Amino acid sequence: MKAEAVKNHIVQWLSDYAIKAKAKGFVVGVSGGIDSATTSTLCAETGLKVTLLNMPISQAKDQLDRGLKHMNALSERYPNVTVLSVPLDGVFDAFKSAQTLTAPEEELTHLALANSRARLRMSTLYYVAQCTSSLVAGTGNKVEDFGVGFYTKYGDGGVDISPIADLTKTEVWDLGKHLGVDQEIIAAPPTDGLWGDNRSDEDQIGATYSELEWAMQMHQAHKSVDEFEGRERDVYQIFLKFHNANKHKMDPIPVCEIPEELR
Repeated sequence: MKAEAVKNHIVQWLSDYAIKAKAKGFVVGVSGGIDSATTSTLCAETGLKVTLLNMPISQAKDQLDRGLKHMNALSERYPNVTVLSVPLDGVFDAFKSAQTLTAPEEELTHLALANSRARLRMSTLYYVAQCTSSLVAGTGNKVEDFGVGFYTKYGDGGVDISPIADLTKTEVWDLGKHLGVDQEIIAAPPTDGLWGDNRSDEDQIGATYSELEWAMQMHQAHKSVDEFEGRERDVYQIFLKFHNANKHKMDPIPVCEIPEELR
């Protein structure tokens, strides 16, 4: 990948889009991972106003520390960057205590609460975006957004623009290195940060991002599971399971079209 050329292309795209939308800048939620670190740096490179948000909800300390370190470093490096910390523990606790329904399966209740964290953060990002006349910049990469759908619908999937969604995770790592993202962030195992512990994306999915990138290429080439054996077969099955289950996130919302003769 031609990292400098890709950086320039994305930065120009961000600038052009913001100007066309008459927005003053961008809002980015920073988690301490490579995707949000790379996205926030690209937004900062535009020279437009950038507001970085840290929104902890019982966050693992190492994730929180990495995110804060990155945010502070960017604000020192770019005068157009502002840092905000909005702890959402109290909001989340109030949300939980207000619920009167739990799922028959305890695991589903835990998943609903995990996704609710992402949706509370999305609401916070849009509050700040409206107050600052800004756009919410998404931090999803190509494999997450269009491969396995590993994001929360109307949570981290609720954004105005997606600057790195055509880059694989490997490409995001490469671009992040080129942009000077801290090595601690680059080396950190990817995690969605929705569970209050250190479980990684690989723990939840069962495959690494490099494996998923390969599986996505095989899927785009219309390969069959029967064409593979061993680990490759397992990885491809994992990819297809997530891709099919999460297709509702990646496809447009179904609209019931009313036949003209019924109007």
